[in-house]
Amino acid sequence: MKEEHDVTGTETNPANPQQKDTRNTGPGRLLIAVYAVFALSATARAGYQIATKFAEAPLAHILSAFAAVVYIVATISLAKPGRTWFKVSLAAVLTELVGVLVVGAISLFDPVAFPHDTVWSLFGRGYGFVPLVLPVLGLLWLNKRRPS
Repeated sequence: MKEEHDVTGTETNPANPQQKDTRNTGPGRLLIAVYAVFALSATARAGYQIATKFAEAPLAHILSAFAAVVYIVATISLAKPGRTWFKVSLAAVLTELVGVLVVGAISLFDPVAFPHDTVWSLFGRGYGFVPLVLPVLGLLWLNKRRPS
């Protein structure tokens, strides 16, 4: 299937020119803003941990860096129009959900595995459980704004 690209950034459905890709409007802007805040905070946290405490808990700090990359990719892809960016958004948000569930469960049942917290430790308890709720909201939003 050939994908069409619009140079103006407002991709439309050829069957219905009035229908626009609207993932980055309305509540989507708030979702993108929250992802951007998490991208910044997770990147800063991972950078600090890796620079100062990497030897104490390398797995936890690598996972923090991975979480930061996932949040950056999710932020950018949610803001971009088009089917390809939709698929990237879906992959990023699903990766985030799997990450927070797996890391959250491991950190809960085997705390020795994570001597230092990551963004996703204990299902994001250190961030008010927003890392657990955010991918669910992201998936609901992506489902609602699925390209036709």
